[in-house]
Amino acid sequence: MPLDSVTFDEFSRTVAIVEDYFGDLIDDVAVHAPVSRRQLVAVLARAQLSGARLADDGLADNGDIVYQSNGETFFWLDGDFWANLGGDHYLRPDEGRAAREVHRRLVEAIGGVADCNRERDPFILINGTPER
Repeated sequence: MPLDSVTFDEFSRTVAIVEDYFGDLIDDVAVHAPVSRRQLVAVLARAQLSGARLADDGLADNGDIVYQSNGETFFWLDGDFWANLGGDHYLRPDEGRAAREVHRRLVEAIGGVADCNRERDPFILINGTPER
């Protein structure tokens, strides 16, 4: 998803959704990562926007759904979701790793499943991401 295809309002709403959804987990990861809270929130918002667009193209076909509710869908994805996101959005490796860690911690905690294969990508698609 090109950066120029997202309006400022859409990105701002997504930032608010991400901050509300992930809450203190953002701070917990940012404290131990070489990225600021602000950077991490921006990366998480980009991931939501990209994930919402990929969902239309069969995101679920690229891995396993481990939990689903009206509010969110938890995935273990095969492939390179986070690496591709980093390339698409010109992220530094530390930014992508921190965002991936936020998703991993929540997928493992709420989904009740720790994926031993660290090659799979954790991702949570939050329902309520603004319409495109």
